[in-house]
Amino acid sequence: PIIGGIHDHITSLFLLTHLNPLFTEEETMHIMCYVPDPRMPEPEIIDGKKYYRGRAIFSSILPEGLNVKFRSKLCSGAKDRCEYEDRPEDKDVLIINGKMTTGTIDESAIGPFSGIIIDKIFRKFGAQESSKFIDRMTRLAVGFISSRGFSTGIADYDIPENAVAQIAEISVEVVDKINKVIESYNQGLLESMPGRSLEETLEMEILGLTGQVRDESGKIASAYLGLNNPSVIMARSGARAKMLNISEVAGMVGQQSVRGGRINRGYSGRTLPHFRKGDIGAYARGFVQSSYKKGLEPLEYFFHSIGGREGLVDIAVRTSRSGYMQRRLINAFEDLKVDEQRRVQDTVGEIVQFKYGEDGVDPTKSDHGKTVDMDFILMDEEQEAKQ
Repeated sequence: PIIGGIHDHITSLFLLTHLNPLFTEEETMHIMCYVPDPRMPEPEIIDGKKYYRGRAIFSSILPEGLNVKFRSKLCSGAKDRCEYEDRPEDKDVLIINGKMTTGTIDESAIGPFSGIIIDKIFRKFGAQESSKFIDRMTRLAVGFISSRGFSTGIADYDIPENAVAQIAEISVEVVDKINKVIESYNQGLLESMPGRSLEETLEMEILGLTGQVRDESGKIASAYLGLNNPSVIMARSGARAKMLNISEVAGMVGQQSVRGGRINRGYSGRTLPHFRKGDIGAYARGFVQSSYKKGLEPLEYFFHSIGGREGLVDIAVRTSRSGYMQRRLINAFEDLKVDEQRRVQDTVGEIVQFKYGEDGVDPTKSDHGKTVDMDFILMDEEQEAKQ
């Protein structure tokens, strides 16, 4: 599906279903009033009062007869071991006959292009039911998030002083390691990697070290930013950004690159006039030790601008090239057609393919490249047999 929930829709339904929170009858009615023709979910009676679970509220907009099982993105943004690895009730989404029993709704469930629930509804119930679900899903999300509230700010990236000191310490360590690698290169002690020159080996060693230190700083920062942090919620649910962006803001920006390597062009024999000629150290080739929150030093900012410029140029060039490529493909294929036997012919009847696409599968109806999703069909059959 190319249509789905984005940004606040994903964040809202993530908060609604993660850990399956309880809501009072009044809160539930406020949330449900945003949905056209609402169906109140089954309540739980606690001390004589009606309460409703988040997953039950989400289930109220699902069509009856939907059966699907998949893994959410909850652990994909985690550093090291995910805290929910041993809790399938939060990680694995299970929907049986339109009732969500376990899991957390995120981008992999309702996002555009990747929304598994939207995809399965479209395949089983058709376009009209999919349209109805998307409408109800987005309204439910807006209803819940407007009731609960959700905001983000620079304070989301506050980490304790000892964490800042740890990041500064590992940064100094990696610069020392890089200097030692350069020293061994200058002394002729560095061994070249298979199929690589000594210069290429040196650059790969340094890039490996700078990559490690950025990941390490991200782990330190992430240890203090849990799933109660709004920015982490957005990154882990797939609503916006990634954990890497959060670690750049709170921890360290890291090595800036141009064409996959360190920055090596600028002035004669050096990147900027602030460095000695022939200096190939970490700082002279675009290593940014600061975080966005702390603020970049003038030279770091300059290197960062060089790295960012490549992205802007790349987008501009890629757009024009892909547009021209598409035009050429359209002109090349405009005389081809698929006949009743699913063969591909040109205008004079010459056969180009005996089977369309060599497999006869219509890509608009295929399941991520496969003809059918057997697991989905078997799960459906199994549930229908039980009823």
